[in-house]
Formats: sequence, structure tokens, C-alpha cells
Amino acid sequence: MGMRRRDLLLAAGAAALPGLATAASARRPNIVLIVADDLGWGDLGGYGARLIRTPRLDRMAREGARLTAAYASANICTPSRAGLLTGRYPIRTGLAWDVVRQSDTVGLPPSEITLAEMLKPDYATALVGKWHLGHVAPYWPPTVQGFDLFYGLPYSHDMKPLALYAAQAPGVELTREDVDSPRLTQRFFDRGLAFVETNRARPFFLMLALTAPHVPLEPNPDHPHRSPAGAYGDVVEEIDAGVGRLLDRLKTFGLDRDTLVIVTSDNGPWFEGSAGPWRERKGGSGWEGGFRVPFVARHPGVIPAGIVSDAPSMNIDLLPTLAAWTGSPLPAVTLDGRDISTMLKRRGAPSPHEALLLFDNEAIAGIRAGRWKYLVRSYYRTDDLPLDAYDYGLLFDMTLDPGETYNLAARHPEVLAGMKARLATARAEFGPLAKGPRTRRK
Repeated sequence: MGMRRRDLLLAAGAAALPGLATAASARRPNIVLIVADDLGWGDLGGYGARLIRTPRLDRMAREGARLTAAYASANICTPSRAGLLTGRYPIRTGLAWDVVRQSDTVGLPPSEITLAEMLKPDYATALVGKWHLGHVAPYWPPTVQGFDLFYGLPYSHDMKPLALYAAQAPGVELTREDVDSPRLTQRFFDRGLAFVETNRARPFFLMLALTAPHVPLEPNPDHPHRSPAGAYGDVVEEIDAGVGRLLDRLKTFGLDRDTLVIVTSDNGPWFEGSAGPWRERKGGSGWEGGFRVPFVARHPGVIPAGIVSDAPSMNIDLLPTLAAWTGSPLPAVTLDGRDISTMLKRRGAPSPHEALLLFDNEAIAGIRAGRWKYLVRSYYRTDDLPLDAYDYGLLFDMTLDPGETYNLAARHPEVLAGMKARLATARAEFGPLAKGPRTRRK
């Protein structure tokens, strides 16, 4: 049987980067990527939370790096996860419009090369938690996309019907069990820790895609319910405790200095939670609150303690960054992400991006370039407003006005002209990729 397209692309990438394709004599670093669901920028103590207590995450940030201008690649779940796993704007994958619903038959194309596939065969790989990138063949289960192990949900835990699935290696029959929603976070951490223990003698990549604090909020009855932020605070504090368990177990196994741990969110907060100083929330067109997410990274001996960076980055940067971190060859595809290793390792390092595009569904809703933000779409009542079509594109100085409250377009015509040129170029590139709303099954 001939090589599949993705195998050819990976092989081409390895051939183009022979130095990275050669196995290093030292152990390659382990990667644990924890992605919370709808966790707000302001929900962690290190980002200003006062009602939610996150001592382990705050300590993790002090011992590593905290990014304050980290963006998701979408303001909702499915496209953001597609961008994270592929290093590409979600519109390139065909998943930029809305989220995958129970009745949908779409998913992440098998031709896309995921983080897990990039790290194979050198890494044991697992996805524990939520997938939400297609739940019918050929997009399901996640073991078809480079994960040796899958244990989790096909989509959000507020969607029905719902079951918890497990699969090990492609072609192995899925097992299925009922969902104990209040204990999902606990079970996901338990299964992730078991994977770490099983694979502690070799490099591993664990993506722990939590369902919390997405609604419904059902605090674990086995975890203390004491947060002044109510049920939302309780589930976030359980995440914090789980991260503490993970970090403690890595030390017990002697893997602390061999492991990069990253904690972030798929998008901004929904009905509850804090977006910090940023305007709007999950799904809120091009405003910051739907895209800005917490991002904490820790790797003792590699990331200096106490790094804080306000340079813009995006979750599409994870794939090229982890390629550099692990010495893995980049896929030979068009990548929109950039390696942000320097931002994590050196104080004051600039962003590798000249500009980042913020998509709302398949439309470009905003552009972040340096200190400037250009907003061209917003919602009002039932209308999706193309502001630039009314000659009312909004230009904000994010260093002076993080709340996006005052338009400086007339004050800085040269900046506005540059943003308009970027927008025209981006629309010319990505506009033809738009597919429009999906037709749902009845």
C-alpha cells in the first residue's frame, strides 16, 4: 500500500530539515498540554482573579512563563481546536464555521497533520478529554489523527446523546460507558496520570482537553465546594488541584525537568467567568474577550522562572513551537503559526508575528499588529455588522486602551492605511476558502 498524503508531507518535512530529523542522544522532552474549555483570561490568580483560588497554577506561572497576549485561533471551540492541532488558521481546515454539532458529518480532514502526528514515531501520544473535531468516520476516533490513546468525549458535554469512549490505536474497537459529568475532570486527570506513568520511560505527548468550566457546571461532590465564585469557581479550583497533582506526580517519577507543561483555554469565557479587562466574551465577533486566553508554561531548567510576556501569540503557534522544542520536523504544509520558543525563554523577546488574524466564523473580524488592533466586525442585536463597509473600522491602541473603547482611526491615518492593506491581502488569500454555513442533518 502506498504512503498516504500526510505521510509524504511529513517525510518531505523531515528531508527538508535533516538536522531535526536525526534522533538526539539525550531524551526528548515530554509535553503535557492542558486545554480548559471556556476558561477566562481573568479566572486565574496570576491574571488578577480574586474570587477563584488557583495556587498551583499561580505557582506554575511563577516558576515558568505567563503570556498575557495569547490568543485562541477562534472565539468558539471547534475551529480553535483545529487551529491548535494543525498550526493553521481554522479556515484552511474547513472547520471555521460554527462548531461541530451532533447532527454534523464533518470533521478535521485526514489530510491535516496534527501535533500528535508530527511527534510520531518518537512519542507516545494521548488525547484525554474532549475531541469535538468530528464524531463519524473518517474523522473519528482521534486515533486516526496520530493519538495512540483516546479517552474522552466526542463533543461538548452539554450535547446529547453523550457517552465516554476509549480507544487504543487505530482499528481497535471503541469501548463506551456512561458519563459521570460531575467527576469528568477527576477522571480525565486520573487517566492522563496513568498514561504518564505507563510511558514514563519514553518521550510522551499528553493532550488533556478538559470539559470544565464549560456549562453545565456540575462541581465534583468529592471536591470541596468553597469558592466565593460559586459553582464556576469550584470547577476551576478543581482544575487547579488537578494541575497540582500532575506536577507532583512528574516530580515523583523524576520527570519534572524533562517535561514541558502548558495550560491554556480554547477560547474566552461564556456566560460566567472573567475576561479580565477585555471586551466581550466567547463568540463575541472580533472583540478581545472571546480570543484572549490564559497561557502558562513551565519547563524547569529550560524556561526561566518569572517570565511575563505581553507579545502577541496564538494557539496556532503551538505546533511550530513544539517542533522546535522537541527537534521534530515541521510538516511540509502552509503553516500560519510561528515558533514562540524565544518568547518563553527570554524576557522581552518580541512576537514572531507581524500580525494575527481574528476570524469570526469564516470572516476576518479583527487584526492585531503590534500595539494596534483593527476591528471590522461586531454584533448588534440580530445583526452581524461589517463595520469597515460603513467606513467605521475601529482602530485601538491596546497598550493604552485594553478595553477597546476609543477609536483612534482618525488620529493615526497611516496606521489605519496599513491595517486596511493587511485586511485586503488577508481577504484575498482566505476569502476563496470560505464554504459558508453547513447544512445539518435532520
